[in-house]
Order: sequence, then C-alpha cells, then structure tokens
Amino acid sequence: MNAASAGLPGPALDSAGRQLDQVRLVGISAIGHHGVFEHERREGQTFRADVVAHLDTRRAAATDDLAHTLHYGVLAEQIAGVLSGDSVDLIETVAERIAATVLAHAQVVAVDVAVHKPQAPLTVPFEDVVVSIRRDRSKLPAAEPWTPATAATGPTVRVPLAPTPTAVLPVVDAAARHAVGAPMGGPADGPEPLPATRPADALAAGPDEASGPGASSFPVVTDALDDLPDGPIDVVLALGANLGAPQETLRLAVAALAEVDGLEVVQVSPLARSAPVGGPEQPDYLNAIVLARTTLAPRALLRVAQAIEAAHGRERVERWGPRTLDIDLIVYGSVLAVADDLELPHPRAHARAFVLQPWAQIAPDAVLPGLGGGPVAALAATAPDRSGIRWLALDWLVPPAEPRAPEGSAPETPASENGSGEDEAPGSTDARDRHADATPTWLPRAASPAPRDDSPTSWIP
Repeated sequence: MNAASAGLPGPALDSAGRQLDQVRLVGISAIGHHGVFEHERREGQTFRADVVAHLDTRRAAATDDLAHTLHYGVLAEQIAGVLSGDSVDLIETVAERIAATVLAHAQVVAVDVAVHKPQAPLTVPFEDVVVSIRRDRSKLPAAEPWTPATAATGPTVRVPLAPTPTAVLPVVDAAARHAVGAPMGGPADGPEPLPATRPADALAAGPDEASGPGASSFPVVTDALDDLPDGPIDVVLALGANLGAPQETLRLAVAALAEVDGLEVVQVSPLARSAPVGGPEQPDYLNAIVLARTTLAPRALLRVAQAIEAAHGRERVERWGPRTLDIDLIVYGSVLAVADDLELPHPRAHARAFVLQPWAQIAPDAVLPGLGGGPVAALAATAPDRSGIRWLALDWLVPPAEPRAPEGSAPETPASENGSGEDEAPGSTDARDRHADATPTWLPRAASPAPRDDSPTSWIP
C-alpha cells in the first residue's frame, strides 16, 4: 500500500529540504468505543490506523543500533492503546491523539495518520470512513500523547528507554519511556495541567510498596528519570498559587527550594498575576519561575516539589481547581521523557503565558526544548492566554517593611509572648538578625534590595 492509496500525504522534508525516511505501520486495529451514538460507546466496533513516521534512519543503519531509530513495536502498542482507550465522539480526535503519541518520540519529525471506521453507522452502502492528517513540529496535534493505565505496585524492574533523537532535531539528549506515556501536571496553571503532566490534575505521587496478603505482583517501573545526572543540570520550575496568602506562600516555597540539598536556586522571575485558564470560577493566580541547578534525578526533584506543595496544604480535589501551591518541573536540561508521573518538558508550557512571560523576563534568550518548543520570548508573545497576564512585580520576594514610627517619637516595643516586654530597639543586633532571617535564603543578603512598605513595588507594564 503506498501513501496515495492509503489516503496519506507524500514525502516529508527535513530542514535542508531533503526527503526524510519513513517507518510505516499499516492496518493496526483494535476494538474502540468511539462515536456520537450511545450504542457505539456501549458495544464498540473495530477501528484501524495507518501511520507513517517521517525521520532520518541513517544513524541507526550506520550503527545497526535500535537505540537510534523508532521502536515500532512500542509504537504499535501505543497506537492500539489510543484506538481502544478513552471514548471520544470523533475519529478526528482519535487521529490527533495518535499523531501526538507518535511525535512524542523525539526522532520523529512528522507523522501521517489515517484512522479507519469501517463499521460506521451509515444508512447507505460504503466500504470505509477515513480521517487522514499530517502533523509535524510546526503544525502540532490538537491532543495529548496516549497515557496508559498506571500499573499497581510490586517488585522494581528497569525498563529500556526509547532512542535519542537524530541530528535534525533541536534537542539532543532525550529519554522517552518504553511503552508508557502521559501528560504532566502543571504550575499554577490557573488551570491544572500545565499540569508538570497530569491529564487530570496534579502529578501523582509515586506508588507505595505493596505488602501482605492481597498485594499486587505488578512491578514498580523505574527508568532514566530515576538516574542521577553526571553533573549539575539546569532546571526550570514554575510556581503558582491563588488560595490563602499566595505571595507569602510563593516566598516561602522559593526559600524551601533553596534549602534542598542538591538544588541551587539561581534566579527567580518577577511575580505575575494571571487570570485562571480553564476550570471553575476562581481567583487570579500569582505565578513565578525559578531557574535552578540540580544534582537530583528528575523524579527525585519532582518528589521534592510535591513535598513542598503538601507542606502548604495542597489538595488535589478538582481538575484545574484553585490551589494553595503548585510547583511544576518545566525543563530538566534538554531531557525529553514521557512517563506515567512526569513528562519533560512540560507538555503545555509552550502555550502558557503565565510560565513564558516571567521566564522571558529573566532569561530572554531561553529556548524551550521538545514538542512545540522554541524561543521562550517568541512563545510568550503568541501564547493563547497572554491577554490574561495582569501585571508583573519585580521585588516581590522582599517582605514589606514594618511601619516606622514618626521622627521624635519613641519606637513601640512589642511585648514578648509571655508579656514581659523586654527592651529591644529596632536597630539592635537581635532586630537586625530577625530582619535578615526574613530575607529569602537564596538572596545574597548584602545585595538584597531595601524592603518597601508597598511590596511588590516595581512594576513591568
């Protein structure tokens, strides 16, 4: 079957205008429950997919190494997973999900997908109904990659990783999960997902070990996301909150990150106030970006973020609902990875102005790797939710100064907890130490800006 007879477009080209190679999977079928009619969803029917992945296979051929090409056995399982997975009304949606799943493999530059519905409920004689699409790195799928059901816990097993990308791709050291893929949950996504990948809400915590009667024998899967890096890795974290005292919560969260062994906070963005994106009616969010360097493994850093969230009362009750604190891992070096609890880079970061605009303020030349990535400043200028950014505040990390007494009057001395009211002048060593302690730990105290009564004070229009 050629591309024309399959209803698919012709060859795809690389950035130099040369024809890319192809890996074709034709006639993958599974019983799915997609359709607008109730009986289609209840009874199910056969769906079939033809997929052509466009990539450069020369490196794999030269080394005779599967690690440098597309593992079509894994891909076939993922495509079948989409066909038999969550029910949707339209096969157009099924096609987009398959395209997103294929493009999650970093080697693939473009993909053609044809979804067949030969048992469609038509009232006239017909042979087939087919929806065909082409998606690539510039025309992205309107869906997220396939996410398999999470397995129960049990013995730990190492799982091989999918290949590193070829030279035509912008990101070099990629890691894509074998036979598993999921979107990630996100930063104070006024909406949830920028959920660091969760399709529903927050990043799920790691599975607890099962033991005793009735414990499952399914293995706990580990992969390269659990491996320590060879040296410090540049990472980007997105913070957000819209419940309680969000600005103070974000200050404390930055300080908590700075105290983590193996994590060095390098720079913190201006504070952004942004309108919620999706979800129920709720207050505006405050968002910030933290640039850091870490020697922790990606999943270990994820657990650190989740622990800080939990310490601030984070509850995952409603998808895209309000939250006291959200910390998402947006970028971990140039790693590309898809797992059931973490996706790198964050799959929706490229479309979230409340991540991109603060990030661009402190790293104007930054580039977001991966699917949909590119220069952060350019992505910020075109993000769908950019009109929801209310303002940016510069010196928000500095706590507001306590009111000063009028000149000539004796300063009030607050009573101690036991009511003794010991003398303590504002300029005393103890008072100065307490003020220094209020400054975020990662800021050099000698270089800290003077606190002002109306913090945050400096505004970016």
